[in-house]
Amino acid sequence: MLERDNRFQKQLDFIREIDKEKQIFRQTYIADATRKENDAEHAWHMAIMAFLFSEYANEEIDVLRTIRMILIHDVVEIDAGDTYAYDEVGKQSQREREEKAAKRLFGMLPEDQAKDLLDLWEEFEAGETKEARFARTLDNFQPMMLNDATNGIAWEEHEVAVSKILKRNERTPRGSVELWDYAKENFIEKNVSLGHIIDDREQESGGHE
Repeated sequence: MLERDNRFQKQLDFIREIDKEKQIFRQTYIADATRKENDAEHAWHMAIMAFLFSEYANEEIDVLRTIRMILIHDVVEIDAGDTYAYDEVGKQSQREREEKAAKRLFGMLPEDQAKDLLDLWEEFEAGETKEARFARTLDNFQPMMLNDATNGIAWEEHEVAVSKILKRNERTPRGSVELWDYAKENFIEKNVSLGHIIDDREQESGGHE
C-alpha cells in the first residue's frame, strides 16, 4: 500500500505542477482579440481539433495517442518559456531549454509514466510518426486560425512576412494536405491580400535575379 501511495503522490505532485502551464502566455490572441492565449488553452483547443479533424489526416491515425501527445507537448514551457515561432535568437537555445525541462517535469512521475510521457514528447518533437505529423500540423493550423480570426493582430504586431510563414509551414502538409491547403488559402493568402501579413515574395524573387 505504501508503494502505491508513493506512486499516487508523485502523480498528484506532477498534476499540481503542470497547473503552471495556465500561466505561460503565447503570442497568439484568443478569437475575440481581448487577450493572448495560454499554453493550457492552446493544448485543449488542439486536443478537440484532433478528434474532430482526424478525418482530414493524410493517413489513418491513433486519435487517442495524438491527443495524449498534444496535451503534453508544451508542458516543457513551464520551465523553458514560450519561444515565439519567429524568434530566431530564442530558437537557438530552445531545444536545450526544453530538453532540460522535459527531464525535470516528466521525471516527477513514477518511472514508467515518466518514460511514457518523455517518449511521447520526443515523438512529437521528431515529427516522424503519422500521429506526430498530424499533431504538428494542428500545432501550426491552430495559431493561424486564431490569427485570422483576430484580423492578423499578432502578425501585424510582429511584422511577420509571408516568406517566414511559408518557411515555418514547409512540413505542415505532411500531416494533412487538406488542412494545409485550406490554411494557405483562407488564413495566409487572405491576410496577405488584406495587408496583415507582409508580402515579401516579389522582393525575394528580385533579389535572386
